[in-house]
Amino acid sequence: MRFLAAALVVATTLGASARGTAQQPQPAQSTPRVALDSIVAVVGTTPILLSDLFEAINQRRAAGVQPPNDSAGQVAFAREILSGLVDEEVLVQRALADTGVTVDEADILNTVEQEMKRQRSRFQTDAEFAAALRQSGFGPPDEYRRWLGEQVRRGALQRRLVAKLRQAGKIIPVGVTEAEIAEAVEKERANLGRKPPTVTFRQVVVPTQASAKALSAAHAKAESLLKDIRGGADFELLAKRESMDTTTNKNGGDLGWQRRQTIPGYEGLDALLFTINPGQVGPIVQTPDGFHVVRVDRVRPGEVKARQILIRPAYDSTDIARAKVRADSVLVLWKAGQISLDSLYARYHDPIEEKGSLQPFPRSELPPSYSTAFAEAKPNEFVAPFRIEDAARGVPKFVVAQLLEVDAGGEYTIAELRDRLRESLAEAKAIRRLIDTLKKETYVSVRL
Repeated sequence: MRFLAAALVVATTLGASARGTAQQPQPAQSTPRVALDSIVAVVGTTPILLSDLFEAINQRRAAGVQPPNDSAGQVAFAREILSGLVDEEVLVQRALADTGVTVDEADILNTVEQEMKRQRSRFQTDAEFAAALRQSGFGPPDEYRRWLGEQVRRGALQRRLVAKLRQAGKIIPVGVTEAEIAEAVEKERANLGRKPPTVTFRQVVVPTQASAKALSAAHAKAESLLKDIRGGADFELLAKRESMDTTTNKNGGDLGWQRRQTIPGYEGLDALLFTINPGQVGPIVQTPDGFHVVRVDRVRPGEVKARQILIRPAYDSTDIARAKVRADSVLVLWKAGQISLDSLYARYHDPIEEKGSLQPFPRSELPPSYSTAFAEAKPNEFVAPFRIEDAARGVPKFVVAQLLEVDAGGEYTIAELRDRLRESLAEAKAIRRLIDTLKKETYVSVRL
C-alpha cells in the first residue's frame, strides 16, 4: 500500500536522524538487508511495534478514514494513531493492576461469538469469509477470533476502569471554553455535511398480553422447575432444555455480570438478584417477559453473576386481536383528550418501550413500519395504530403515535452543533486529564 510504504520510509528516516548518523555508501556487492519489525513506543514494559501501528492504520482505512497524501501529513497521522495506542495501553495496564477491575471471560466469549456470527453472515460460504480475512491481513478464522477476543477484553477493561474511577469521583468534570466549542463547531460542520430529514414523535406501545389461563400455566411450569432444582436437579441442564430465553439458554441460562438497573417492569427481578446469596435459588418472579427462576452464582460490589430459566406464557390470535382493540381505544382517548398521556402510559404502555418525546429520529433509520406510518403525516397529527413485531415474545405490539415535528433536513444550525458538542468535549477533556495523570505514573517512551 502506498501509505504503508511511505510510512516505512518516514520511520526509517526519522530513526536515522534521531541517531545523528549519516547514511554511508554501501559496497557494490553488499548483502541485501531485510527490514525487521521495530519498537515505536514502550508503555511500562510493553512495547508497541511498528506492525501494531500499521494494523491500527489499516483499521482506520477500513473504516473509511483517508490518510493524507503528503509525507508530512502522513507522519502526523501516524503519530496521532500511535498516541491513541499509547493511551489505550496506559488504561489497560492500570486496569490490569487494579484488583477491583475485572472482566468476565464468559461475557467476552459470548461477545466474540456474536461478532463472529455477524461477520460470517455477510458471506455466502465459509471459503468467502476466510478469503476476506486473509485479504484483511488475518490468517484462518481462529486467528481472527483470538485477535477479536483480545480487542473485546481490552475494551472492557478500559470501560470498567473508567466507570470505577468515575464512581469514585476521580474523573473530574472539565469546563469547555467558548473558543473550544467554536473550533469544534467548524470542524464538525465540515465532517457532518447536511442534516438528514428527521421526525419527532411520541408513542404509546400496546403489547399483546397473554390470557389469565396462559399466565397460570406458565407460572405452574416455572414452579415445577423450581421444585425440581430445590430437589437437586441440575440448574444449567434445565436451563438448556427448558428456558425460553434464546440468548442465554444455550449457556445454561448464564446472564453474566449484572449491575443494578431501573428498567420499568423489571424492578422485582433486579431486587431479587441483589437480595439472595451466592448459590441460592430465588422464588419465582414475573416480568413483562414471563416467569423467571434465578440463581446467583457470584457477588462483588455493585454486581452479581446469575443464571435464569425463563418461562413465557403462550399467546394465540385472540390475544393479538385484543391488543389491537386496546390500541384503537388508546387512539380515541388520546385524540379526544379524555385522559392524560401519563395515565395512558400507566394503563396501556409496554414498560420496556421508550416513552415521552423521541427526538429527533432520522427518517432513514426508522423501522419500515414506522417509516410507512409516518410517510405522509404532518406535525401534531396522529397516525392510526400500526403493528410492530416483538421478536422476543413472538407476538406483535401495536403503536399509537403522534408526530410532533417534521424536519426536512439541510444545514446544521450553530445552536444544534454547540449543544451537541459541549457535552462530548467536556467528557473527552475529562478522560484526557485522567490519561495524562496515569501517564505520569507510568513509564512511556515514544520512539517514532
